[in-house]
Amino acid sequence: MEAPPDNDVLWAHALHYTHPDGSPALGGVSLGVREGEILAVTGPRGSGKTALLHCLSGLARGQRGEVWFNSVPVHTMGPMARERLRRDRFGWIDPAPALVPELNVWENAALPLMLRGTSRRRAKIAALEWLERLDVGDKYRLRPHELTQAERQRVCITRALAPAPSVLFADEPTAPLHRADRGHVLRTLTTAARSHGITVVLATHDAETAALADRTVPLLDGRRVRTVHLPPVTESEGRATCSLSA
Repeated sequence: MEAPPDNDVLWAHALHYTHPDGSPALGGVSLGVREGEILAVTGPRGSGKTALLHCLSGLARGQRGEVWFNSVPVHTMGPMARERLRRDRFGWIDPAPALVPELNVWENAALPLMLRGTSRRRAKIAALEWLERLDVGDKYRLRPHELTQAERQRVCITRALAPAPSVLFADEPTAPLHRADRGHVLRTLTTAARSHGITVVLATHDAETAALADRTVPLLDGRRVRTVHLPPVTESEGRATCSLSA
């Protein structure tokens, strides 16, 4: 077992992962993420980006290799310990917005805080502040079914940022958004992360999104490569993604 560097908040070494159906996803990926860094994991669809984020966050365990968070071996943790780690230290944004239908907007945004034991009042204040930053503050009393797809994704981003996680994992976070919205939401996300010292690991196949990161790690067929040329996502592709995610 190799000790991770002291200045890396996240560190993976020779990580291998195979999907449950037997198809390979990662073939020996190693990387380090510094504290407060915004790292973009880039590559086309099917390159292993989501699998890497799942392994780094403890959502999945690699068949071989190591994953460390703040010098703690995530790869040796049991399911309950990994769940606590995700609840207390990590945030997650999926490509498709998933909200609790029985809760209104601010309750959805405040849910991780309340699960950590924050009082309902303090959790609501924090959630409302972030909802305002993401331009959905006026929707705070609505239920998810009353929102557009893009508004639901903004609430999901709020939910991930409100608890001020140590590390935020964002898997194609602007996929449901129209092109005009992507830049604003991404700038809000990256500015908030930098101002709060949040480390961000961002998976994207969009060159414009990757350009906002401090550093990029290109993947191709589950392995690190020197470079991957990413085309910008067109408006028609964005609409197609929205319809597929709905």
